[in-house]
Amino acid sequence: MVKFEIKKVFCRTSARIALLLLLAVLGVTCFLAMDVSYINENGDRESGLAAIAKLKAAQQEWSGELDEEQLRRVIRENRRIRESPEAQADNLRMNDIAYSRGQGIQEIRNLLNHSYADGFREYDYYRADSLTEEDAASFYTNRVKLLADWLDVDAKDQFSDAEKKFLLRKYVELETPFSIDYMKGWTQLFEFAPTIMMVTILILGYLVGGIFSNEFMWRSDAIFFSARNGRDQATAAKIKAGICMVTVIYWAVLLVYTAAVLLYLGGEGWACCPVQADQSGWKSIYHITVLEKYLLIAAGGYIGCLFISGLSMLVSAKTRSTVVAVLVPFILIFIPSFLANINSPAVARLLGFLPDQLLQIGTALGMFNLCSLGDKVTGAAPVLLGLYTVLAVVILPVIYREYAGKEVG
Repeated sequence: MVKFEIKKVFCRTSARIALLLLLAVLGVTCFLAMDVSYINENGDRESGLAAIAKLKAAQQEWSGELDEEQLRRVIRENRRIRESPEAQADNLRMNDIAYSRGQGIQEIRNLLNHSYADGFREYDYYRADSLTEEDAASFYTNRVKLLADWLDVDAKDQFSDAEKKFLLRKYVELETPFSIDYMKGWTQLFEFAPTIMMVTILILGYLVGGIFSNEFMWRSDAIFFSARNGRDQATAAKIKAGICMVTVIYWAVLLVYTAAVLLYLGGEGWACCPVQADQSGWKSIYHITVLEKYLLIAAGGYIGCLFISGLSMLVSAKTRSTVVAVLVPFILIFIPSFLANINSPAVARLLGFLPDQLLQIGTALGMFNLCSLGDKVTGAAPVLLGLYTVLAVVILPVIYREYAGKEVG
């Protein structure tokens, strides 16, 4: 019966077109994620596997423990490059030649810009150019100091005292010095993961949105509900078909995307590097590795797809309308973007716990979304995963009761 329900979904031309659209978006996303270039010693841009191999070799020369001595070497090398005639020349080609010499330290240079910024939320691309070797000693302590200053001034009313202590404790407890390595494959993977997940859930919402309502549209509801097992086994088969489609399509898309990006760009840095070793995770309060971040992204996306698809199926069963059911993923994904324009700490905190955050949990790991219960404070990521796992399970019997109890007519 489950196979029959799945066959009914894909017998529609529009469903097959939706899958082709998903494949097209997957291809485009993989292409964008793999668009990494290297500037050679002549200032020319190179691309392809040869360019990636050169970039990897350049950055792995500076891999290892990012301690004070390594930071001094980076600052010294950066100053040597910036003071070279090529960097000082008023000529773009000469500037590119100078830039090519610094590609090995580029990611560490980005971290220097964050650590020595004038404010917690400020970023100056050229800040590293003004550093001296003596500044290296305060690289990790600056991270804590910037946060403390921000909590005392700009964010003094955004968090409770318990939450401020929690944030500072998380920053202090980060094990330093941490390791750094070539991680371009992972950073590109993380950057475009929300895009592919959002498109996937929109397509899944379309596919599962008609599982229940189509019986009424096709005028087959009277036959369906009058059949011997129509209200029990057939209804359960519809739910199982929806879960199967979500599971197979989601994991197929994610694994193809992951394999394509990492096989092309490389997966180095997965075990030794913390998320703070990349500038996108520099401010994160979570003490996890790059691999653990990927696993959280994968789990969060799957739970999010299950919950949103389940909600779409519930709306389909409740309203008997495919159109309304298909709108559910669009509403849950795009409405928070409009609400984010409201300058309110309460609204911002609420938005941090909406289901769309599961589809972009990699971004959420770098934000200060907190859940407080008295003096107990935790980050939003584990709450999101636990809460929506429960809701995704609870919604299934609700769908069953709603559809199995429908009246014909």
